[in-house]
Amino acid sequence: MSGVQGITEADIANYLANTPTFFERHAELLGSVQLTSPHGQRAVSLQERQMEMLRDKIRGLEGKIIEMIRFGQDNVSIADKLHRWTRALMVTAQPGDLPEVLVRELMHHYMIPQSGIRIWGAAPAFAALPFAQTVSDDVKVFAASLALPYCGVNSGFEAALWLEEPASAKSMALVPLRAELATAGATFGMLVLASPDPTRYTAEMGTEFLVRIGEIASAALSRVLPARG
Repeated sequence: MSGVQGITEADIANYLANTPTFFERHAELLGSVQLTSPHGQRAVSLQERQMEMLRDKIRGLEGKIIEMIRFGQDNVSIADKLHRWTRALMVTAQPGDLPEVLVRELMHHYMIPQSGIRIWGAAPAFAALPFAQTVSDDVKVFAASLALPYCGVNSGFEAALWLEEPASAKSMALVPLRAELATAGATFGMLVLASPDPTRYTAEMGTEFLVRIGEIASAALSRVLPARG
């Protein structure tokens, strides 16, 4: 008796897990053991309980599959937009048109309310164009200091003045443009994305995609820079 009293639930579970023939020898237990259903207070057999557990597991797996499909579709959509945006830059014949095309297509494909750009290293031939307007030394220093794009609230950035409606820019992403991506000192401009939604661009959001945008934009805009000797 003392041996029986010393048996724990873990011992029983271990025995059943390691003795698969137990229910073959006692098949009547499968129908006679009554358990409480998690979907109500009714009693169900062991077999029914197992089926309910399997159904719950299948529902959970279905939810994960649906989520994976949605993420896959989102990724395909992002890649397709990036492809179309990049293509628009590649087919732009006149270098002077590139900044306008870049900003316009970026806003269109990614539903960005406002965007602007300034290039302070442009060739003299483009000096009269809007994107080559003078910016302060503070902007240049700030852009050169960005190891990654800035995302967050608009705290009075000068770059907001590059937008059509600066007052409505509540959150912003500031993307530095660099002639040589590996050299922080080669910054020649900055791209600004803005939204009236203060949560559109936040400090917590990932910047990997914006880094790619900056790399492609920098490569495309190299055509407006002075030719290297």
